Amino acid sequence: MDNHHDIEKELIYLGLYEKAREIYSELGETAALSYVKSSYRLLSKVYHPDLNPKNEEKAKIAQQRLNRFSHLLSRMSDKELIELIKKGLNKEGKRKNKILIVEDELGLRKLLGEILWSEGYDVMVAEDGTRGYETGCLFRPDLVLTDIVMPGMSGLELARKMRKRTPWIKVIFISGFFGVKNLKQELDEEILRWGYGALSKPFKTSEMLDLIGTYVHGLQIIQGRVNVYA
Repeated sequence: MDNHHDIEKELIYLGLYEKAREIYSELGETAALSYVKSSYRLLSKVYHPDLNPKNEEKAKIAQQRLNRFSHLLSRMSDKELIELIKKGLNKEGKRKNKILIVEDELGLRKLLGEILWSEGYDVMVAEDGTRGYETGCLFRPDLVLTDIVMPGMSGLELARKMRKRTPWIKVIFISGFFGVKNLKQELDEEILRWGYGALSKPFKTSEMLDLIGTYVHGLQIIQGRVNVYA
């Protein structure tokens, strides 16, 4: 399972994931497999240090990443790779809505990921704001579900940083009451200005799914259904 997660991250990093899913939807398994494997060979040539003397260090780093990808790919069967490519698609072969979960509590992070995956969303997770930003830049989610109080970069900082890259990004803040009092005004201003949602721990799964469903599909959030830590 770890191998699957690692190779998914590498596919996203190399910019191959979305195109592989598109090719799978249009042309099927053989074409998607061919695309991934031929793209790896082409990128290995493009990033070869000998061909990039002016950017040798960057090329070496990229080559190391490609070598890692090759190693992971060798440990995965074609059937497993296709299942990974299909992971982000619904039964009709269309792209699922993508949600990035940023939560420093391991148990909750895994639980939220499993729930949203079972509900048909394409999900990626990160353990803090810094990793969340890095993952978000590659994954390009439709919605970010983020804790507020985290080590390093807070959820508020994450939302602002991601908004600079993607002005229309949708965000739902989640957090416990304690530790948020000093951020309440800042949080309320963020929510009011950008129309973001918020959930206070502990929250019901049904409440979260209703809010996400409403938000992801671009409908207006009904006032009173969102907890803004009043």
